[in-house]
Amino acid sequence: MNSNTVAGKTVDEYLSYLRAVRGVSERTLQAYEGDLVRFANYCENRSVLPDTATPYEVQGFIGDLSAEGMASVSVNRALSSIRGFYRWLIRFGRRKDNPAGNLRNLRVPKTLPVFLWEGEMADFADLPDTAGILWPLRDKALILAMYSAGLRISELVTLSLKSIDGDLSGGRVTGKGDKERYIFFSDEAREAIAAYIPARHSRIKAEHPTEKLFVNRRGGPISVAGVRWIIAKYAERSGLQKNVHPHALRHSFATHLVNAGCDVRIVQELLGHASLSTTQRYTHVDIERLKKVYTKAHPHGKRNTK
Repeated sequence: MNSNTVAGKTVDEYLSYLRAVRGVSERTLQAYEGDLVRFANYCENRSVLPDTATPYEVQGFIGDLSAEGMASVSVNRALSSIRGFYRWLIRFGRRKDNPAGNLRNLRVPKTLPVFLWEGEMADFADLPDTAGILWPLRDKALILAMYSAGLRISELVTLSLKSIDGDLSGGRVTGKGDKERYIFFSDEAREAIAAYIPARHSRIKAEHPTEKLFVNRRGGPISVAGVRWIIAKYAERSGLQKNVHPHALRHSFATHLVNAGCDVRIVQELLGHASLSTTQRYTHVDIERLKKVYTKAHPHGKRNTK
């Protein structure tokens, strides 16, 4: 944002507050900045400062985003960014009301999460053994750790040797909202991690030690971008006609547990979800599977599903 303008200075102040006081990640900050810069430009084109904008300007801005064909989830994120900006102004006595406070989020179409069926997941986890790319020992351990524990990518990269049990059966991670939970590793994941650790130690340099479990080829902590790149490379080799990404492994973990009859509340705890409704979407996956089987097998199935 151009800090030479009043709007620019205010937005920069808010972003600095989020970074320094709230500890918001750089990725999230970039998203907020994009939304707020766009909103500030919208206001400027109408000779209004964001600080003094009314519900009319906010509603007009959101309307323009929708008219441009922006996805509902992205429009809602922009609205959330704007709400947060005004809450900050109110908190520090720079404004008395929130012009975005009474605006409702757009309805987001329900979509099933991308996941791999059990056989697909097994084949994907075996790829490091056969693909002959990257660092097979690490990659197999990384894939199985993510899948068997249902880890978010941010949880995987912060996983340390100190945070996991000595027998590699599980450990503790800190998820969203600094909420700590216990995770479990499958026997297959334990074996893969045990095989990887000696190779990991050989990559660590004495002058740059790290406690992080997963490291890059240079021995430094692996990054979020690095994990995405690794999964993308194996997704290319898999031949699967699916958008396989790191979070798809977490989705697969949850889907397989629900399909196996695990109580949704237990899955909620294992995933570290604050809301049960977030976890319940995985129950729809099994319903969709049953529907497909029914449609294919029942004599009147196709007629009944029209």
